[in-house]
Amino acid sequence: MLGGKFFLFIVSYLVLVVVCVNCDNLNINPYTVLGLKKDATAEIIRQQYKKLVKEWHPDKSKHPQAEAKFIEITKAYELLSDPDRRSIYDNYGILNEDSVLLRKGDNRHSFHQEFMNPFEEDLSLFHEISISQKYFDQYVISKSKNNPYLIIIYSNFCFKCSTLVSVIKKLQGILDPLGIRFASINAAHEPQLMRKIGVNSVPSLILVIDQNYYIYREPSFKGQHVIDFVRRKLPYKVVTAVDDSNIEKFLQGWIDNRVRVLIFQPKGQIRLRYLLAAFKFRHRAAFGFTMLNTKESQNTQKQFNVHPNADTMLIFHENVEQPVASISMNGIQMDTLNDMIFSNQYLTLPRLSSQEILENLCPAEWNRPKKRLCVVLVIQNSIDHNIALQSLRKIASRSSYSIDRVRYTYIFEEKQPEFLKSLDAGFEKKNFLNIVIIWRRDNSHIKYEWVNDFKEGNKSEKTEEILKLKLDSTIQRLLQSTESLDYEAFVSNLLDEHAQGLFGMFMNKMLFLTEYLYDNVQHEHLLAFASVVGTIAFILIVGYIMANLVRIEEENLKKNGKIDSKSSCKTLSSNHSPELKLHELRVEKYNGLVRLLKPGCRTIILITDLNSRKKLIPDFHKAVWPYRKNKTLMFGHMLIEKGLCWYSELLRLSLSEPRSLQINPKNCVGTVIALNGHRKYFCVYHAKHPDSKLDNKRIFKMAKYLVNDVEEGLPQFLAPNGLNTKLTEENLLMGLSNWLDRLFEGMTDRYYVNYWPDFSTK
Repeated sequence: MLGGKFFLFIVSYLVLVVVCVNCDNLNINPYTVLGLKKDATAEIIRQQYKKLVKEWHPDKSKHPQAEAKFIEITKAYELLSDPDRRSIYDNYGILNEDSVLLRKGDNRHSFHQEFMNPFEEDLSLFHEISISQKYFDQYVISKSKNNPYLIIIYSNFCFKCSTLVSVIKKLQGILDPLGIRFASINAAHEPQLMRKIGVNSVPSLILVIDQNYYIYREPSFKGQHVIDFVRRKLPYKVVTAVDDSNIEKFLQGWIDNRVRVLIFQPKGQIRLRYLLAAFKFRHRAAFGFTMLNTKESQNTQKQFNVHPNADTMLIFHENVEQPVASISMNGIQMDTLNDMIFSNQYLTLPRLSSQEILENLCPAEWNRPKKRLCVVLVIQNSIDHNIALQSLRKIASRSSYSIDRVRYTYIFEEKQPEFLKSLDAGFEKKNFLNIVIIWRRDNSHIKYEWVNDFKEGNKSEKTEEILKLKLDSTIQRLLQSTESLDYEAFVSNLLDEHAQGLFGMFMNKMLFLTEYLYDNVQHEHLLAFASVVGTIAFILIVGYIMANLVRIEEENLKKNGKIDSKSSCKTLSSNHSPELKLHELRVEKYNGLVRLLKPGCRTIILITDLNSRKKLIPDFHKAVWPYRKNKTLMFGHMLIEKGLCWYSELLRLSLSEPRSLQINPKNCVGTVIALNGHRKYFCVYHAKHPDSKLDNKRIFKMAKYLVNDVEEGLPQFLAPNGLNTKLTEENLLMGLSNWLDRLFEGMTDRYYVNYWPDFSTK
């Protein structure tokens, strides 16, 4: 038994080695793709990759194989930039990033599991189209603007995934020719991408369209169900229903700078291929659908001589009476649809309404030997300029130059002011037709020349013919390689006139969110959501009922005279207003108000006497009221008769030299001190402070010390006129508000003490 298993393992390994040796012949050589040697360093590989990407990027290269070449270059770089994958390729020639040799752990054990996987052969289709998260983010999301993607989520050991392969093959054969791309993601290799998309089971099917992704939620993976799923997720009203009642309005809508595509089909649901074509060209063409052989479309069918039993497509430009292109057959092929619409996607005289249109109609030609000119009519969005617009349209339709060499367009002056401002040289703002001929050297560099010789408002054929001759002679001269245009300028990008506004973007997001919730919210989610909403509603209803019961009870009590309405209102108002409590500085409160203050906290004390107490405390309360919500402040007052000894000792400790002070209690009335208990300093306000103001006219100066020192014999107060002046109780605290502002800004003087003196009333 053991020998048989070992023999099977050896045979399996030899088979894999043979396959790996020949892998190089069956697949691309990454070194050849990047044009490198096998000994190239990581830096050389990175530089060569950047160079090739710039050359072959589908948005920059017009080569028909640019997209395939770009994918090939990207895959080659991903392989060579990974040291492990590069080493495996150099040794065994293995290109597949899902190779068992790249798995972590015991390679032999992993190899045995992979080789003996009974579903590996069935999942070969998924391995071939497998993509990474980087490819999904950078390529699939951007390309889904025009081509939807169907992505299969699978894993290596998934029996249901293997049964899904046949369905995907059939869908690929049906939908791939219509422009729907297929890809797969290995759930085991891309867990972050699975969480981002919201997939938690395999197999799953994801539709990526217009940079949004939708999860296929139906239990059965039947082909028709998937096709219906794709049909439902296409943008709303990508095709307009057209009949005899609105045919004229539909065809006349070309003012939005889009051609009109009218599709006729016998009775039945519109084909998916027409919907996908309408989605792909929705920015350049408006699609209408008309059901044949019905009473509502009888006149339209007769007007355009449409075959009653075949699909017909008509493309209209400005002339709504005659289509510029038409085709009729049983089921128009997708390639034919795309080619016809692409060849006629611009009006006879298109408007330069976005940078994308400018790039397509007047591409930059720095690498081409021949010039490509654009004749641009500058007008305003007004009916007054319709004559000029019609004249240039006729000239464009009769032009002898191909659209690859000369393109006639127009631009709205008020819509693109920044672009036209750059072309101000040679511009004459008169009652003339303003036509500028431009040649784009690169994305921002333009050479141009103005033609301003013809007055507008004249619709005669003679004037029109003169204009045509003048333009033809100018164009013929400028197309010569030896001729150059008069002026050059650097311009900014055109504004996108078709971009959605904020309201439109908001509505689209709301529609997408609604659709997403409809698709993803399960039955159990609805029950949980309903439970939460019900609970909240129940609480609100009960609260409303209780509030009404309280109100009814209060009204009954008022009627019975048990409560007074005025007093209740006062009580309610007083409860809502914050309190400001003033503490009296006494022996029992001294530690709490001063010594034991927490860091950052301060106590502001007003000094009064028995006579001035009733007058000064209300003024002090009014001054400190704005600071009542500050939790780092406490407010209080002190009778100088009780705290004279403490206040005298506090002032003495703050002096730079020891001396005895005899305090006059009358001079202390109205003083405010701010005490910082933790840092042991205080600030003092007194009406004699030089920064205080009694009124707007007189500015006072304080004496040399904060109090009247009897020994020095200092005057009580010295006014500017040199006369002694006494302060009254009414104006002692007039400057307190300004002092408080400076206090909290740190602009007041601080007087430090080594310790707080004991509070004594003796």
